Amino acid sequence: MDFFAQQDKTRRKTKLLVFYFILAVAAIVVACYFVGLIIFSAAQSHHHYDEQPQLVLWNAKLFFGVTVGVLAVIVIGSAYKTNQLAGGGGSVATLMGGRLVNSNTTDPDERKLLNVVEEMAIASGVPVPQVYVLDEERAINAFAAGHTTSDAAIGVTRGCIQLLSRDQLQGVIGHEFSHILNGDMRLNLRLIGIIFGLLCIATIGRILLRARSSGRDRNPLPLVGLALLLLGFIGVFFGRLIQAAVSRQREFLADASSVQFTRNPGGLSGALQKIGRYGYGSKLESEHAPDLCHMFFGNGLGEPFFGIMATHPPIPDRVRAIDPAWDGKFPPLDEKQIEVVKRAAISELEHTPKPLPDIFKIVLGGAIIASGSASTPPVIRSRSVMSNLGNPTPLHLKYAGQLRDSLPDSVKAAAREPLDAVALIYAMLLSPDPALRDAQLAGLAQRVEPAVHQKTAALYPDVSSAATHARLPIVNLALGALRQLSAEQFSRFSQTLQWLIESDGKVELFEFVLQKIVLRHLTLQFSGARPPVAQYYTLKPLVPDCAVVLSALANVSSSDPVAVQKAFEAGAPYLRAPNDGNLTLLPREQCGVDKIDAALNRLTLAVPTIKKNLIEACVYTVGADGVMLESEAELLRAVADTLDCPIPPFVQTE
Repeated sequence: MDFFAQQDKTRRKTKLLVFYFILAVAAIVVACYFVGLIIFSAAQSHHHYDEQPQLVLWNAKLFFGVTVGVLAVIVIGSAYKTNQLAGGGGSVATLMGGRLVNSNTTDPDERKLLNVVEEMAIASGVPVPQVYVLDEERAINAFAAGHTTSDAAIGVTRGCIQLLSRDQLQGVIGHEFSHILNGDMRLNLRLIGIIFGLLCIATIGRILLRARSSGRDRNPLPLVGLALLLLGFIGVFFGRLIQAAVSRQREFLADASSVQFTRNPGGLSGALQKIGRYGYGSKLESEHAPDLCHMFFGNGLGEPFFGIMATHPPIPDRVRAIDPAWDGKFPPLDEKQIEVVKRAAISELEHTPKPLPDIFKIVLGGAIIASGSASTPPVIRSRSVMSNLGNPTPLHLKYAGQLRDSLPDSVKAAAREPLDAVALIYAMLLSPDPALRDAQLAGLAQRVEPAVHQKTAALYPDVSSAATHARLPIVNLALGALRQLSAEQFSRFSQTLQWLIESDGKVELFEFVLQKIVLRHLTLQFSGARPPVAQYYTLKPLVPDCAVVLSALANVSSSDPVAVQKAFEAGAPYLRAPNDGNLTLLPREQCGVDKIDAALNRLTLAVPTIKKNLIEACVYTVGADGVMLESEAELLRAVADTLDCPIPPFVQTE
């Protein structure tokens, strides 16, 4: 599946969503106008009882007033809900009653869940999402929410983690990661705001309907409420129709992506069959379920009266799509089966780390490259990179589990605690030179809490040995804990990070990459800013920025001017720049980290097609000599991460 094609489809879905929204608003306005016209005519005949009532179909003042009133209710309602969910996936999970899972939890079900999520995040090349459990929900269900991978969250019901085996849970989480990688999350959040706005008139009607009269006066509010409630059903109808139109077919796509990712159709099929058999199914109890049902793994509401209103395909259809040999019968659930699931969850805690298999060697900031001497770098096939972008495979997933288990226990534990994660990032930036490292630690002692300073020094030996092999995946593991910092702690962390990077008087490429990734994924959360939207639809104004990035990659690969020029010329055609774009190789001094940073900040505002061409050009620039060095891989990872186009590990077998 083409990652960028799916991104474009999501953008087109957004346009379709706007069209449906306008259509729904128009229908509500027209209905309210005609009801108002009838009331207005009746009121006139009441005051002029000697005259026959006349219904005039056009009343400009009334139409204007009704339009303004309806738009005000819908827009204010949509804006309110959109603002409520501005915090990203965590806001959605909290709204549903979710509880953030402690990253060092000892609960066997929660540990199983976290391990599955971590493996899939490493395999996909994205930061580990925040994980929530909906404790009050007994149904089997899950969701992924967020604006981008930076604020993504995965929520699962208590029934989901208690009743599903590890393989089945992996299938469900793989389904949710498909929504993360294909850009469905942001569309779903926009849909929530729109749906809430359309339902506001019905909500106001319900409130007025409950109003009570006092004394002998007749209270007209219940009658007004009844009228608004009836009119509000138009919004309810269109709201459910929009949910179904946007989400139903994407569930089939996410199912297929999950099977492709895990190469285990039995896992996902088993999860769906358990939903079909389980008494609670996937139905949610939360009062917010109607607004959010389109973003869940299974249908969170009862079966709709009309199939066209269903947000999800029927369970049997989904099972047959991934398991054509299914006999159509849901296997029974019994106590023994549940006990087996419990034992499987407990065994997750007893899982002992295993060394990486021989076919898995070194991870370089999201790129796994076979080990070898510096004089014999591995061969990387550039064509394989683009096909795997946003489409991790079972090989990536297997590698991710092995990588996580091979990390030192101290590193894994530190990546799961907020302040220890801060120390872990600091430790990765300490100099290998003992004298300079001592000076850095002395400076840290004056800037951070004693516990963080001590932890940084204690982590350095393990980090220094592991960093060469897994530096940026460790960062991705730590990002989940770093999101739990307070605003004040993050401010101090970012300032200290800047000081530590500059403490040796120069900014190394890895230091730039680490800072770029950490701040990109955390700044939006702590600043409260909205995620950027596409501003560049053509490549021409971005050609100078592309030249900076491609020149930086070409200069990283070699100091030989001829080799640098060859690398640049190998990648430049894939950018598909206009002939008058002036795409030329820049000298090394004109593509330093400051220039790269500014260029990437602009390029992140481009549409998916431009990003695809740029990343493809970068890959062929890096792979011009048939090999990939650590510095090249790190910079390539930073480019892709900044553009919100996660690159899975480059897995190579011997």
